[in-house]
Amino acid sequence: MKIALAQFNPTVGDFAGNRARIVQMTGEARRRGADLAVFSELCLCGYPPQDLAERPSFVDRNAVEIHRLAGEVELPALVGYIGKAQDDTGKPVANCAALLADGKIAFEQRKMLLPAYDVFDESRYFQPAVSQFVFPFSHHRLSITICEDCWNDKNFWSQPLYRRDPVAELVEKGTTVILNISASPYTLDKRALRFDMLEAIARRYRMPVVYVNQVGGDDSLIFDGSSVAITAEGKIGALAHSFQEDLVLFDVESGAGDVRPQPTGELAAAYHALVCGTRDYVRKCGFERVVLGLSGGVDSALVAAIATEALGAANVLGVAMPGPYSSEGSQRDARQLAENLGIRFITLPIGETFAKFRGILADTFAGRADDVTEENLQARIRGNLLMALANKFGSLVLSTGNKSEMAVGYCTLYGDMAGGLAAISDVPKTMVYELAALVNRGREVIPVETLTKPPSAELCANQTDQDCLPPYEILDTILKAYIEELRSPREIADHYDFSRDLVLTITRMVDRSEYKRKQAPPGLKLTSKAFGVGRRLPIAQKFSGT
Repeated sequence: MKIALAQFNPTVGDFAGNRARIVQMTGEARRRGADLAVFSELCLCGYPPQDLAERPSFVDRNAVEIHRLAGEVELPALVGYIGKAQDDTGKPVANCAALLADGKIAFEQRKMLLPAYDVFDESRYFQPAVSQFVFPFSHHRLSITICEDCWNDKNFWSQPLYRRDPVAELVEKGTTVILNISASPYTLDKRALRFDMLEAIARRYRMPVVYVNQVGGDDSLIFDGSSVAITAEGKIGALAHSFQEDLVLFDVESGAGDVRPQPTGELAAAYHALVCGTRDYVRKCGFERVVLGLSGGVDSALVAAIATEALGAANVLGVAMPGPYSSEGSQRDARQLAENLGIRFITLPIGETFAKFRGILADTFAGRADDVTEENLQARIRGNLLMALANKFGSLVLSTGNKSEMAVGYCTLYGDMAGGLAAISDVPKTMVYELAALVNRGREVIPVETLTKPPSAELCANQTDQDCLPPYEILDTILKAYIEELRSPREIADHYDFSRDLVLTITRMVDRSEYKRKQAPPGLKLTSKAFGVGRRLPIAQKFSGT
């Protein structure tokens, strides 16, 4: 039996487009000699549908489209969609996998384990399956699991999250091939973790595991694809590309299949993820072009490079907005970056506008020294100009703040935070430099001066980031421990031998800045804990966790 791992990029709610792509890929799979095509979780409606799953009309459309699709596919296909629950208790719908054959739904399996952690909230919408069955197909007995159903192997995880193990139960029922359709978002190092987990299952039960994952960006989530078939010996038999659509075949009997090259190293994978997430967010939201401010700094340079690769140079506009404290070097670096990328570039000085704002406020501010107020005025003037350009030319503004800045509030509401997508808001500053070096690996795209000068917002005279922040190597260590590892300030200070006062200062800055992050544009998730739907903290609270 030859199985086609059909990895494609669905759009939530685009039933016609998703259905057409499924039909197209099953046709290709048939022509290449496949006996079965396997698609990803909820691929018919797109994942994650979120509260659309509560709308009766959305659920009804799933039913109409899955039956229509059954009559259109050219060979048997396993397709994910939202179906009815098994009974009238609990939630009315279920996360389903339908095996389509001979013009009908030949077999259906509902998802059993419903994750409710990080970015997942499936128990909010779906009723879990209470039972599972194997399905005879082409001299094999298939077990169909959906994403989380294969993430509870008690021999792989030290602390399983669920009492039941759907894979173990299906093995007891006599399955010979384990299928898993998935929509597993990318985070750093997750691809390797998945491979290890699937290999452990294949080796434990001495049977092949076929895993098909969604690919593409959906809001803040990025799906890497990386669909894989593991042989009974725990070897990779077939492997799809990461971060792009693909169709690979796997021969169950021989264990042979198509194996695609993968990004070299996790840093390269992260860069591909950011390009993929930016491209899909912009295009799925109905835009073709983007605009962003170019300060001459490394953050905006990296975002410009990502946007150029994602959308093409002709669709990116870089805007320099020099103010009274902008150095000639920064303006030169911004212009050089634009030339290196081949993107459009304009300069809109803000000095005169800033002076007018100060004049308007002069009497009210009389007797008070300049402070962060005047710094924020400059950032907000720039934000207004970018939004005006976006409105006039039908573009999307990309904000350029990194995770380190977002964490401690080193950013301005309605200023540098203005935009439709925060492309690198989950990229720590130290990683920004690493990614910038990756961009420059073949040729100098980002000017070397951008990478070597002290980082600065240039909002007052002789300003550098380290005037109010520790070196980024220290800052990012503290932030990762506090945000991703959930360590207390005391634990962080003791573990890394940092000053407790320093750690407390940083963690309090994180806590006080929650109100800013709640008003930030969506950001692409890259780390295990991003500032988005997977991190839910109150704004008005006084817990310090010391």
